[in-house]
Formats: sequence, C-alpha cells, structure tokens
Amino acid sequence: MSATADHAEERTNPAARLGFEPGQVVQEIGYDDDVDQDLREGIESVIAQDLVDEDYDDVADAVVLWFRDEDGDLTDALVDSIGLLEDGGVIWLLTPKTGRDGYIEPSDINDAAQTAGLSQTKSISVAKDWAGARLVAPKR
Repeated sequence: MSATADHAEERTNPAARLGFEPGQVVQEIGYDDDVDQDLREGIESVIAQDLVDEDYDDVADAVVLWFRDEDGDLTDALVDSIGLLEDGGVIWLLTPKTGRDGYIEPSDINDAAQTAGLSQTKSISVAKDWAGARLVAPKR
C-alpha cells in the first residue's frame, strides 16, 4: 500500500491511526451503549477479526479500555488491563472528550497511568465524543 493510501485510510478509518495490525488480538473492556460503534468496527476491520470481550481468558496484543469518570478507580482498571497484555502490548485508554459526561482530567489520566507503571506515549482524538491515550508498560 502506498503512503498516500495509508493516509487516506487514516482519514476514513480513525482506527487505522491506533496502530493495530491484522491478526492482533484486541481485548475490549468497558463496553457500554455510549461507545463509538464506528471506531469499534474500524478496529475490527484493521485486525480482520472481532474484538474479544472482558471474559477472554488468554493474553491480548492490545487492550481498548473505554473508561468514564463514574466507572470507578482508573488506576485499578489500568492495573487489571496490564495483566491481560502480551509483553510489549499497548493499552488504548478511551475517555469522553472535554465537556462530555464522564470526562476525566488529563492530569488524572497521567497520575493513574504513572501509578499503574505505564507511560503515556500519544494522545489523539479517536471519535466525535472520545479521546484516546496510548499507554505502554515498561519492558519486563
């Protein structure tokens, strides 16, 4: 695929910007009625399979964690997500954008990530109502 085609796909499929690859196992946590269905379908299109749910009992290449302010303790959710990841895996923390119900302050995300032993490497807008933070664990 050409670089131009890559950029075109990124504009039409925001999931392409998240760095997923065909064949990856991506576990989805925190699914609810408010998640962005287009983004979910886009991720499934990129990985060429369905997302696995919270009950999946093997390690995943990546975790997509939909998290809102009322969902409890973010640090706990991140620590739980780390245990589900293959070495070198990525957590995409998806939170409501500023002004939306369930919004979480960026400083709270950063504090929770650091407490969980994660580093934030990227922040992007992933959908109309959702922002994404790419979190990685240090190499074990």
